[in-house]
Amino acid sequence: MDKPVKSSFFTIVILLSNFAFGQFEKSYAIDDDVDLFASQRPSLVTSNKKFSEFQDVESFMQLKNLDTIDFPASNKKSFFESEAFRIGLPPLVFFTASAASWGSRKEVRELRNRYLPSFKNGYDDHLQYAPALAVYALKLSGVKGRNNIGRATISYATSAAIMALLVNGIKYTTKVERPDNSSNNSFPSGHTSNAFMNATFLHKEYGFINPTYSIAGYSTSTFTAVGRELNNRHWVSDVLAGMGIGILSTELGYFIVDKFYKNVGDHDHSPHFGDRFAKPSFLSLKVGSAHATSNLVENFELGIGSKAGIELGLEGAYYFSHNWGVGAEFSVASFPISTEDLFKYDPSLGDNTSFIVTQSMGVMNFMVGPSYTYFFNRKWLLQSKLLAGVSIGASGKVSLALRDVDEDDNVVDNEIPLLKYRPKNAFRTTTGVSVTRMLTNQIGLSGYFDFSYSNPDFLYTAIVYEDIEESTPFAVTEYNDFSYWTLGAKVIAFF
Repeated sequence: MDKPVKSSFFTIVILLSNFAFGQFEKSYAIDDDVDLFASQRPSLVTSNKKFSEFQDVESFMQLKNLDTIDFPASNKKSFFESEAFRIGLPPLVFFTASAASWGSRKEVRELRNRYLPSFKNGYDDHLQYAPALAVYALKLSGVKGRNNIGRATISYATSAAIMALLVNGIKYTTKVERPDNSSNNSFPSGHTSNAFMNATFLHKEYGFINPTYSIAGYSTSTFTAVGRELNNRHWVSDVLAGMGIGILSTELGYFIVDKFYKNVGDHDHSPHFGDRFAKPSFLSLKVGSAHATSNLVENFELGIGSKAGIELGLEGAYYFSHNWGVGAEFSVASFPISTEDLFKYDPSLGDNTSFIVTQSMGVMNFMVGPSYTYFFNRKWLLQSKLLAGVSIGASGKVSLALRDVDEDDNVVDNEIPLLKYRPKNAFRTTTGVSVTRMLTNQIGLSGYFDFSYSNPDFLYTAIVYEDIEESTPFAVTEYNDFSYWTLGAKVIAFF
């Protein structure tokens, strides 16, 4: 072996030996180097002395320093442990959910129009500020949070500036029309962004003291988001994007201010509560692809079929022990109906194009029941549930749409009702399993599979036309299987 190769070989050996010794040291959580010296005698290749010749602590420490000074162990964190990942993950989940729901936003709004078509309440105009007001009420009452009131205000103002820049910049670039047709600045929801910015402000300042503060803040901001939907001011994609922007704005605001102050807060903000997995209570937001186990409109006898739909829901559980708790779920599901290839022609209706139109089949669920969590380790969790409750179906109608052209070449659309249906409230049970990967010590991402069973009675009112002017309705009640399975994802927060 020539000298350059031999020299390179020994250099590599030295590097690998130092790395192995560094890993050896790292694997022992021992504070006293004397104990390490007494229990283990690894070879130190950077010294020409025998390890056994060093009999006192001072000599050992000199040798230790000599051995590591040229080849320091890397303390670099992985990407999943980085600050960027911690800050960006929750917003990314909401932005992804917003994009995923974009194609179904009209179907979700249709559910709102059928359940609560005349809902109008301005509570969301005020509730969005509640978490921020709670922060200042606590500080003025003497409850010490992460920062003094001055620095907290600077962080809040920075967060608000970032939020306003993002929301208005996107609103007046995308120019999405609102569902009530009032203006073209629907996306994203400013109210929701502000509400979740304020909720994250409360979480940053007081969530370490008690998780109840965080739960209360994010619950009120969620009610604000729901209010924007119920008031028909925003699409579901708008509020999901607003959630992400609100969280991101506060996280960035605190990140910038902390860099300016060169620390992470005026006061120690280590969590004052124990291991959150001792009793893993949680809240989660879920979205999934819903598939009916049978044709939901088979009873219509019109040759049409239901398609895969979307499920959105809020889910949570309060745990009494490490594995068992009581869970609850609120969810809605919507199934569009395929009528594109179904046309009818009736000479009595004139020379025009006619086709069947029907509203999507919708259902709203409220359920409670036992929840179980199994820990593979602190990064991977398996959760299961068995819930039962009430299922509220959305009424709808089937119509014959007529499209004609008048004398001025204007397209004229008319609808003739053919069938109306009204589902009765029914018992529903849901079982499911999810696998969760913890991304931080509090936030996880889950993939889930649920199966929901319900078999409600439907009141069908068919309308038979003797001619174009006269009709005879008659009603019949039949059961209709409304079971479906869902495959989707959840973002989950443990408290």
